[in-house]
Amino acid sequence: MKKYTSIAELRTEIKALKRTGKTIGFVPTMGALHEGHLSLARTLKVHCDVRVCSIFVNPTQFNDPKDYQAYVINLENDQKLLEREGVDILFAPSVDEMYPAGFQSTVSLSEITKPWEGASRPGHFAGVATVVTMLFNAVQPDCAIFGEKDFQQLRLIEQMVSDLKMDISIIRGALVRDSDGLALSSRNARLSPQGRVNSLALSRGLYAAKEACQGGEKNAKALEEIVARSVRQVPGAEIDYIAAVREDTLAPVSEIAGACRILVVVKIDGVRLLDNMAIA
Repeated sequence: MKKYTSIAELRTEIKALKRTGKTIGFVPTMGALHEGHLSLARTLKVHCDVRVCSIFVNPTQFNDPKDYQAYVINLENDQKLLEREGVDILFAPSVDEMYPAGFQSTVSLSEITKPWEGASRPGHFAGVATVVTMLFNAVQPDCAIFGEKDFQQLRLIEQMVSDLKMDISIIRGALVRDSDGLALSSRNARLSPQGRVNSLALSRGLYAAKEACQGGEKNAKALEEIVARSVRQVPGAEIDYIAAVREDTLAPVSEIAGACRILVVVKIDGVRLLDNMAIA
């Protein structure tokens, strides 16, 4: 696996590959890789000739500086995992490479970023949209994959690529769960043993709501309450939001019809956990 930290050097490599007719697939990450990230790399394999993975902890998408400072990655370990998966290129730029002195541009979206994470984390999605645009410009991929774990982020990227006429196919990567149902996340490592057990309330509630929906319950508030009841069984759990939404617009719904999901964000052990599930 080749490793680049310079955009200029990466572009030279990508141009050479494209001259030979190779198609480029891209997996953007912030490191601290787990099976969820690796599953994205595996899924991408059938869609392209060359797989590029980036590892960059983007400071502009952290609305709380403490979260940024607490984000720890092990680049050496991540590199070994990617090599094991047969990833062809690792792009690991520095903050100065991505945001040199004098940087002053921002990419932002309007409606789709207003609710949910956008309301809870002001400025977060502008940071995401900006860095992903820069990474797309650096890698010049034919396709890129984003996981359904961060569903609003995925929809943001799909909307941005469509709106800005980017010639990139966006592939949805399935949300990966541990054997007990917990959605895989780099944040899980910050949970205490009891917090890890308590966190299963999210997936239990989502599965129960999905089962109820499939059994005929279409009232969104009733389904949201099923998830909430599961979470409220956990001492000290703090619900940020639980929302049944349309998949395309992320607008809240009163009745389940068409493609809908329940989005849930709960803080357990002081760790902010995201999960979601398609229910129709």
